[in-house]
Amino acid sequence: MPQLKDIKNWNVEIETEITNSWKQKEQFKFNPKTKKKIYSIDTPPPYINSPIHMGHAVTYCFMDFFARFRRMKGEEVLFPLGLDRNGLPIEMAAEKKYKVSPFKIGREKFVEYCEKLLSESSAESIDSFAKLGISFSSYKEGTDIGAIYNTDSPEYRTLTQWTFIDLYKKGLIYEDSRINNWDPKLRTTIADSEIERKEKETDFNYVKFKVKETGKYITIATTRPELLCTAVLIIYNPKDNRYKDLKGKTAIVPIFNIEIPILEHEDADPDFGSGIAYMSSSGGDQDAVRFLRKMGIKPVSPIGIDGLMNEKAGFLEGLKTDDARKKIIEEIKNKNLMEKQEKMIHSVPISERSKAEIEFIEMPEFYLKQMDYKKDIKKISKDINFYPKASKKILDSWIESVSIDWPISRRRYYATPVPLWYSENLIALAPQGKYIEPWRQDPPKDAEVIDAETKKSKGTVKDFPSNKWKGEERVLDTWFDSSISELNMLQYHKDDEFFKKAYPASLRPQGKEIVRTWLYYTVLRGFLETGKACFTDTWIHQHILDEKGRKMSKSVGNIIDPQEILKEDGAEALRLWAATEGDLSKGDFTCSKDKIKAERKTLNKLLNVSKFVMMFHKPSKKPAITKLDQLFIDHIENLTSEVDKLYLIYDFNHPAQDLRKFLWDTLASNYIELVKNRAYNEEDKFTDDESASAKYTLHFLLERLLTLLYPIIPQITSLIAKEKGIDLLTIEWPKPTPTTNNQQLITSLAEFNSQIWKTKKEKGISLRDSIKGIKIPKELSEFEKDLKACHKI
Repeated sequence: MPQLKDIKNWNVEIETEITNSWKQKEQFKFNPKTKKKIYSIDTPPPYINSPIHMGHAVTYCFMDFFARFRRMKGEEVLFPLGLDRNGLPIEMAAEKKYKVSPFKIGREKFVEYCEKLLSESSAESIDSFAKLGISFSSYKEGTDIGAIYNTDSPEYRTLTQWTFIDLYKKGLIYEDSRINNWDPKLRTTIADSEIERKEKETDFNYVKFKVKETGKYITIATTRPELLCTAVLIIYNPKDNRYKDLKGKTAIVPIFNIEIPILEHEDADPDFGSGIAYMSSSGGDQDAVRFLRKMGIKPVSPIGIDGLMNEKAGFLEGLKTDDARKKIIEEIKNKNLMEKQEKMIHSVPISERSKAEIEFIEMPEFYLKQMDYKKDIKKISKDINFYPKASKKILDSWIESVSIDWPISRRRYYATPVPLWYSENLIALAPQGKYIEPWRQDPPKDAEVIDAETKKSKGTVKDFPSNKWKGEERVLDTWFDSSISELNMLQYHKDDEFFKKAYPASLRPQGKEIVRTWLYYTVLRGFLETGKACFTDTWIHQHILDEKGRKMSKSVGNIIDPQEILKEDGAEALRLWAATEGDLSKGDFTCSKDKIKAERKTLNKLLNVSKFVMMFHKPSKKPAITKLDQLFIDHIENLTSEVDKLYLIYDFNHPAQDLRKFLWDTLASNYIELVKNRAYNEEDKFTDDESASAKYTLHFLLERLLTLLYPIIPQITSLIAKEKGIDLLTIEWPKPTPTTNNQQLITSLAEFNSQIWKTKKEKGISLRDSIKGIKIPKELSEFEKDLKACHKI
């Protein structure tokens, strides 16, 4: 490691040497047998099939701020790195890279491609985190507490299956056939939380329906005429007097000639279209699906799992929905049943993953009960501290919007398998504690067998030697895995003693866009498993945008690659920029390469100030402190107290700005200028005690500044502190002794200094030369000796 005196400017090469040393030595290893208070961070696992982006880099820097500070506060920090290797993102990446389709090559071969993709994935993400100086509990994979974990590991999936069996046996997971959100591209059911909305121009078709009893026509506006084949009733609002005479009558569906009843219902919107609507047993949109459930109407879907119209669609069978829509519109026009068409902007649901438009198809799926627990989840979420407080509204709003139980099974491949087998009217449950793949494994002999109807135990598989068992082929929603991340971290069902000591997790840091998924599902699952809130705190962050405030995107070409930043400017500049740019929990960041590069000036300023201070030998004993020195010591004690309070509530932005200001303005520009003559004391104008006081205070201020800055810029601060014999990696957080606020007096000193320097400049006098006619203000009179020496008054 280079000596401070040999470093001209802070650089990436020094950082590489430091971070490699930390990584190899497992410097921050977690001690599970600790007697300290455990502080655990349930980190969001990034997908391993792509390098980390700027959002990852910045948010993990913040998590590291939290971890390093908590270690200094005397807590045992559990800060694991998880790597997400599960589910649709991996499958989609495998399909794209190898140009294969699971629907063509089969499951076994496709899973091999997914595993091949993961084996070829580089350790680039891990290396980037190490270069950022992220102090994970370990950079090694394994089963030790705090080690890197993979979400597709047998150990992780074992816990997922264990919790599934628990919930299934309690009746909290059940199977039912109902209309669900269907992604026709990925060919799987998805939950409401995995849906986005897209504005799309479409035709609003005003179609004529004949009233059987009168022979007259009524006009109904629809965007989805291809679903007329499954029309089951027509509704109008009871307050809409235009249609009162239709109550109890029958309408004939055009083209398909189906007779359906006309009813009053408050769900009809008099201001939408013609104010009267037909309802399809296939749903058509999320509101229609909810209506069917409310009315108890049996769902019938004219769309198959391939996204094509099926036999229930009659002459439209085999067509894509868009083509079916065009064809039925043509037929309606041919029959003179189209009153008019209007262009409209329509909000359509699309899959968050594939971006395909959602269809609504009846499928048998497994569901986790959540409707019965909405009140419990709202109540227990009050036990979690939200930073910022306003972010809790996102969770509350989502809980309020939940309208059905969570469909947790998926018809995909690279994910945790549903751990069940079937034989006639029997179901075999996978033994808990073993990872099972029923789609390619027979049930173990000790697997419990239950009655499919009553769910009562019938023994084990060995009690049914002649039965043939068919393994379940569906897998579990990736969020069903992700929502037990804190349980996995804290050794649920692995080490009961440790779990009891460590639960709930201390912190969940995450983005606002996945509050409705990761946070909500984790709170739900944690409650169902333990009856408690799963976190003490949650820190919700915003987004990292480009300089123009736009979301970074490859297609736009505005990506800022953190790997390039690390290579050119280093981690410390990035970390300091992240801390000083703003409060990421309260607003988006606009990311600028120039701003990040500019922080190198502050790093070099810290280097130069440290070099200057370390020119003087620190007194072995604390000398009598002068009033000026005590003023600045009191100031940094007060600053320490304020930094401590803000760090505890995850605010590193205001402290970072204050500390940078202290370095540049208070310490470098003012205090050092005021006392350097006294510290040198070359003309013997000061006593030895006065000179010793200056040297002591210079070292005191530097050491405290390094300590306060360490969680934010740990590499440069620990290197400097090491030369002073201080190990910031193990040092305890200082216990300040705050005094009355002295900021005004320090401001007055700074203003006086600035005025003298300005006057000398205006008069063409060198700063080293003397000046006459200067009167020292009364409030600064007790510092007269230092002021006269500083300015040659």
